[in-house]
Parts: sequence; C-alpha cells; structure tokens
Amino acid sequence: MRRAAAILLPLLLAPPAPAQEIYDLLLKGGHVIDPKNKHNERLDIAITAGKIRRIARGIPVAHGRHVVDVSDYYVTPGLIDIHTHFDAYGDPHSLNPDHNSLRNGVTTAVDAGSSGWKTFEAFKSNVIDHARTRVLAFLNIVGGGMSGVDNEQDPGAMDPEATARMARKYPETIVGIKTAHFQPATWDAVDRAVKAATLSNTIVMVDFQPKPGRGYRELILEHVRPGDIHTHVYGRVTPQLDEQKVVRGYMWEARKRGVLFDVGHGAGSLWFRIAAPAVKQGFLPDTISTDIHKRSIMIPRVAMTNVMSKFLAMGMTLEQLIERTTINPARAIRRPELGSLEEGGVADIAVLEVRPGEFGFLDSGHAKLTANREIRCVLTVRNGQVVWDSEGLSAADWRETGDYSNFK
Repeated sequence: MRRAAAILLPLLLAPPAPAQEIYDLLLKGGHVIDPKNKHNERLDIAITAGKIRRIARGIPVAHGRHVVDVSDYYVTPGLIDIHTHFDAYGDPHSLNPDHNSLRNGVTTAVDAGSSGWKTFEAFKSNVIDHARTRVLAFLNIVGGGMSGVDNEQDPGAMDPEATARMARKYPETIVGIKTAHFQPATWDAVDRAVKAATLSNTIVMVDFQPKPGRGYRELILEHVRPGDIHTHVYGRVTPQLDEQKVVRGYMWEARKRGVLFDVGHGAGSLWFRIAAPAVKQGFLPDTISTDIHKRSIMIPRVAMTNVMSKFLAMGMTLEQLIERTTINPARAIRRPELGSLEEGGVADIAVLEVRPGEFGFLDSGHAKLTANREIRCVLTVRNGQVVWDSEGLSAADWRETGDYSNFK
C-alpha cells in the first residue's frame, strides 16, 4: 500500500500535460521540395503567427484551425525572383509587385535597378513599404535610375560613392548594384558599379551588350568579381555559343571563378536557339528570373511559372528549377534566411501544380516551343497568410458556409 502511494503521489503533484498546440494553418499531404534541407517527400506544414511551427508527417487534422489539403501538389519555399521591375513611380516600364508576384508563387522580388540613389527613397516609401510581397532592390549605378535610356548613357550620372552610401543606409533592402543599357564602348558603367558594390560590400548585377573594345569575355573574366551576376545569360547580344552551337570555354571558366549566370527573360533576353543547346550541354542557369515589366508580361507572357515551364520543356528537372528559384537566388543576394522551409522561419510558401496537356511557349523572338507539361501556382502563402488561391483550396464550399462575408 505504501509503495502504491509512493508511486501515485508524484503523479498527483506533477503539472498537467501541456495542451496540444493548435496551428493557425495546416498544409496537409503535399510533396515538399526544399533543396536547402534536402526534402523531397510528402510532409505536412503547420503555421502559426506567420511562422512555420512544425514540418512533419502525419500532423493530425484536428491540430489545425484551418486545414488545406495540398496532396495533389508540390509545396516549395516561396519563390525568389531576382530580376523584376516594380518601381511604378520611377521606371515607366514597371508593374505592381503584388499583382505580378504573389499569383506566381513569388514571395520575394528584387527590383533590378529601376531606381538609383536619387530616387530609391521615393520607391521605398511609395512601393516597397506598402507591398505584401517582400520587395528588395538592386540600386542602379545611374543616380536617376531607369528613367529613360538616354539618361543611362552619361558616366557623369554614375556616382559610386553616393550609390554606396545609399546602399549602406538601407542594407536590409538594397542587395546590390545594377548596371544596364549602357551603349558607349567604355567600361565606365561596369567599373563604377563594381566600385560602388565594393564600397558597400554588396554584389553587382550586369546587363551587358558587347561593343568594340568592350567584349563579353573580358566582362566575365576580368571586370566582374566572384559572386557578381550576369543577367540575360541566354540573350542574343552576348556570344555564349560558338558557330557550332557549343558553349564557349570562357563561359565555363567564368563559372569556375564564381561568376553567376541569371536568366532575366524579359522581352528580349531569352532565345530558345541559345538556351536549348546550352541546357543540353549542361550549362544551366544559376538563378531563374523573369525581368518582368510592362512589355515582357504581354508577349512573351513572362511570369515566374511561365519561365520555369520553358526550362522544364528544355530538359531541366523540377528539382533543378526549384533550386534555382529558391535557395540559389537566396544565396546569390546574400539572404540565406530566405528560400527554404524552416521550423521557426517565416511562412513563405508556394504550392505548385505540374499540369499535363498541350502547351505553347514563346521566347523573346516570338518563336514557339511546344511542351506537354506546364507549371502553375495554385496557392501562395506570404508571412503565414494565404494571398493567392486559384482553385479555392483554402475555402469552404458556399453551400456549407451559411451566412458568410469577406468583410471583417
């Protein structure tokens, strides 16, 4: 009897077992692809207060206030697009970030030089601070940004010190320096952008057109640094392939020294006749981005899932595509906290479908590539909130909702 009492007494005095945590949102049964954490399996993801609380198999449905069945889809980290144009107040070609990112699974968008040091703060206050999308920026080496091609030709408007000061003032938002559209046959734009990046301890993104005495080989082997990015890698103005459509040796050499190659599709910078041979030879992009703006969104219908679909059709695997739209761009812009699914991390998530059928895709020359699969985004979670839901996966059937309203 005394022995039984001795066993029972600690049980009576012990604190009650903690109640099971109830999560705000539970994504059930999706095929999770997270390259950073080497997940390629079916897992549940539980979210509370904008953070991922748990990633595991078999989290009970009863533990979610709001449960979404994603078992027919792929679940990935929120996608990262490192070449966009969303400064609608400064760059006349720019778009609204939320309307053109979130519906394509992009939760982090990097504006690629729409603003310079003179105009960035207006961009920040008018656009960045109001966007649900996480908007970061490359600062244009031209002080006035992309306010017109003529304004981008004057080396006198390229002040490395002033540019670096602005980048250092907003390190949480400005990831690097951009140079683009410079036509004179000198290295002023590139070298001043590199100097500004060196002064601000950031990276450079280069949009480059060779000129006599200013060659592409020299750019990627001599002027940019390891970690700097050449965007528009499959564009028609840079000589990536020789006359036999073989990737030139200096491309591999530049990659070996650490130069990164980004897609930057845009209206003029992805050509199947260049990209397809390069991909077949194993020269894959380091990062996939859209260069989305008012022209490119029409023909060739640029959006992140559209660009990913084109590379899927050219032979890349889904896993390779996810890597180049999540962890690779996060590392490239030095934001390692992004691009993965981490317990305790921000809940930025894309839910994607690879849909079979017959599809036609256009490149920048309006040539057509036919394919039997297309990637599309069916649901996007940004900071724990469902912000895009093309199929109503997170919604109840109207016949079961009673007297409902979306007003709170």
